[in-house]
Amino acid sequence: MEELLIKSIKKVENINIDFKRFLINKINWKRRLIGIKGARGTGKTTLLLQYIKKTYGVSEEVLYVSLDDIYFSENKLVDLASTFVKLGGKFLFLDEVHKYPNWSREIKNIYDDYSDLKVVFTGSSILEIDKGEFDLSRRAVIYELPVLSLREYINIKYSIETEVYSLNDILDNHRSIANLINKKIKPVKEFVKYNYSGAYPFFKETEHEYSSHIERIVNLILETDLPSFTAIDYSSIIKLKQLLLVISESVPFQPNISKLSIKIGVTRDTLIKYLSYLEKAHLISLLRSNTKGMSKMAKPEKIFMNNSNLLYALQPNLTNTGTIRETFFHSQLCVNHKINLPKSGDFIVDEKYVFEIGGKNKTRKQIINLPHAYIVSDNIEYGTKNKIPIWLFGFLY
Repeated sequence: MEELLIKSIKKVENINIDFKRFLINKINWKRRLIGIKGARGTGKTTLLLQYIKKTYGVSEEVLYVSLDDIYFSENKLVDLASTFVKLGGKFLFLDEVHKYPNWSREIKNIYDDYSDLKVVFTGSSILEIDKGEFDLSRRAVIYELPVLSLREYINIKYSIETEVYSLNDILDNHRSIANLINKKIKPVKEFVKYNYSGAYPFFKETEHEYSSHIERIVNLILETDLPSFTAIDYSSIIKLKQLLLVISESVPFQPNISKLSIKIGVTRDTLIKYLSYLEKAHLISLLRSNTKGMSKMAKPEKIFMNNSNLLYALQPNLTNTGTIRETFFHSQLCVNHKINLPKSGDFIVDEKYVFEIGGKNKTRKQIINLPHAYIVSDNIEYGTKNKIPIWLFGFLY
């Protein structure tokens, strides 16, 4: 126990708090049980340590532990919590809970048995806290940490802070907002850089090995994370890798489920299940029609990679700018908004706003008779009327 406290203190002392992810200010830290989900590499561990340092400093009332620590090979989490509370502990931060067997049962027991102890845990985006015997959904409030926004990337790289703007702000006032941002940075230039290597916070530390680092993360997700949550064997992992490669070669991918299932060598139902796994792992995003009542397990109309950095890592010779534009727009909007495929246009957001994505010469031809319809254009610093620079949608969070 003492060794864990020492490790915790050292980690908190050494963490840099110059830049903090947007989610740190969105979380209701007063809750007794908080869960933070997210894909590998998005900064969950850093967020926890920054919050501890900013809020409590170095304190023996606070303990941070990673549940892949060798300590847990011989000790139970519930016993750690019991000892910690007896020593005056009040705040327990548990990192990477998915690496600990029976994590949900023991966290439930801790929550029920120690009413004065606050617990915050992080885990893979694949975590399903509302399934099974030990349903935590009634006890915990869960937050999801996505990849960096363009705004956050600029903040990390240049220490340039800008406001977060709502979608309505951008739609109604994009000209004045663009003017403010263009005075601080060249957003068109940074948009290009971000799409290649700016979606994950580790871009500064792995500048020359960024794509290789992403490839390693993808392999860890497929080979380690998914098998710990789903009943898939090695042969299934091979098929998932094959599926991911097929998708990355032709996104935005309009799937023919029957043909794709034959190509991968699985049944239609298995293929739909595989797509769901990849989506939960934040490797792909599924775009469905906005037809109401459509099942989540129904065939998606389009498939995107989760973000443009994944695209470049898996397909380094990618030259299709249209693919990059649509992938960027989808990744930035889906964090806080519902996004579907409309009858006309590329995306419909919150069942109201229709967007057509294109280059600087894109016209309104395809959406001319639609209300609440907008052109989203690449390679422009300022928009006019219902034509908006695509990079502005990177300032939504």
